[in-house]
Amino acid sequence: MLRTLMTAAGLLLVAVPAAAQDAAPGAGTWAFAFGAATDNRSKEASKSDGDAFVWGEAQWESDTGLFYAGPAFETVRSSTGSELEVKASAGVRPQVAGFDLDLNAAWKYQVDANPGADNDAWEFTADVRRSIGPASGRLRLQYSPDSIGSTEAWTWVEARVGWDFTDKLSGTASIGRREQDNSLDYTGWNAGFSYALTRNIEADLRYHATDADVPGEQYADALVAGVSFAF
Repeated sequence: MLRTLMTAAGLLLVAVPAAAQDAAPGAGTWAFAFGAATDNRSKEASKSDGDAFVWGEAQWESDTGLFYAGPAFETVRSSTGSELEVKASAGVRPQVAGFDLDLNAAWKYQVDANPGADNDAWEFTADVRRSIGPASGRLRLQYSPDSIGSTEAWTWVEARVGWDFTDKLSGTASIGRREQDNSLDYTGWNAGFSYALTRNIEADLRYHATDADVPGEQYADALVAGVSFAF
């Protein structure tokens, strides 16, 4: 695990200063975040086999806020044998008819996978968001033409609603459906709360569940606690 974290930190340390050096003054801003949680949940399934994980990301955003890009990492326990997944992504965030859109393309790569394992994938995401007062909603569509590991093409469709109880406390609930080639189709949901401990630190407590009836930690229901730091 120590080797995994050192590799991840090295990737960010190399990528971020190089990109920042190339950016001219006024060409945009960088933001950074990192955190940890008791389980790595993606589309309501565990990517860490129920174990705790850490993650980090750096993101450049244009002055207009329309374009963004950056690297990221997260620790995993993958069927490929990898314990570290890195990602490079880019996207746009336009506003159309009062709705906030987020269109994103990401390339994911799992480090030190077993020889011959399918350890990289493209993933495309389209989000549509709308907020009215303390209420918010989001629709998400994600697609990959060929996933990491034995799974081939998949699609994830998710609806999320949220409510800001105070300027620090918010709650959200989501439900989604995943259809996969050469793997399990399932419905998953989560509900939980986020609390801003400070301007830069946020805690999250969330329950995840799926209708998948298979043994193991990947699809087991779980209460997940996490903390994130942003600067």
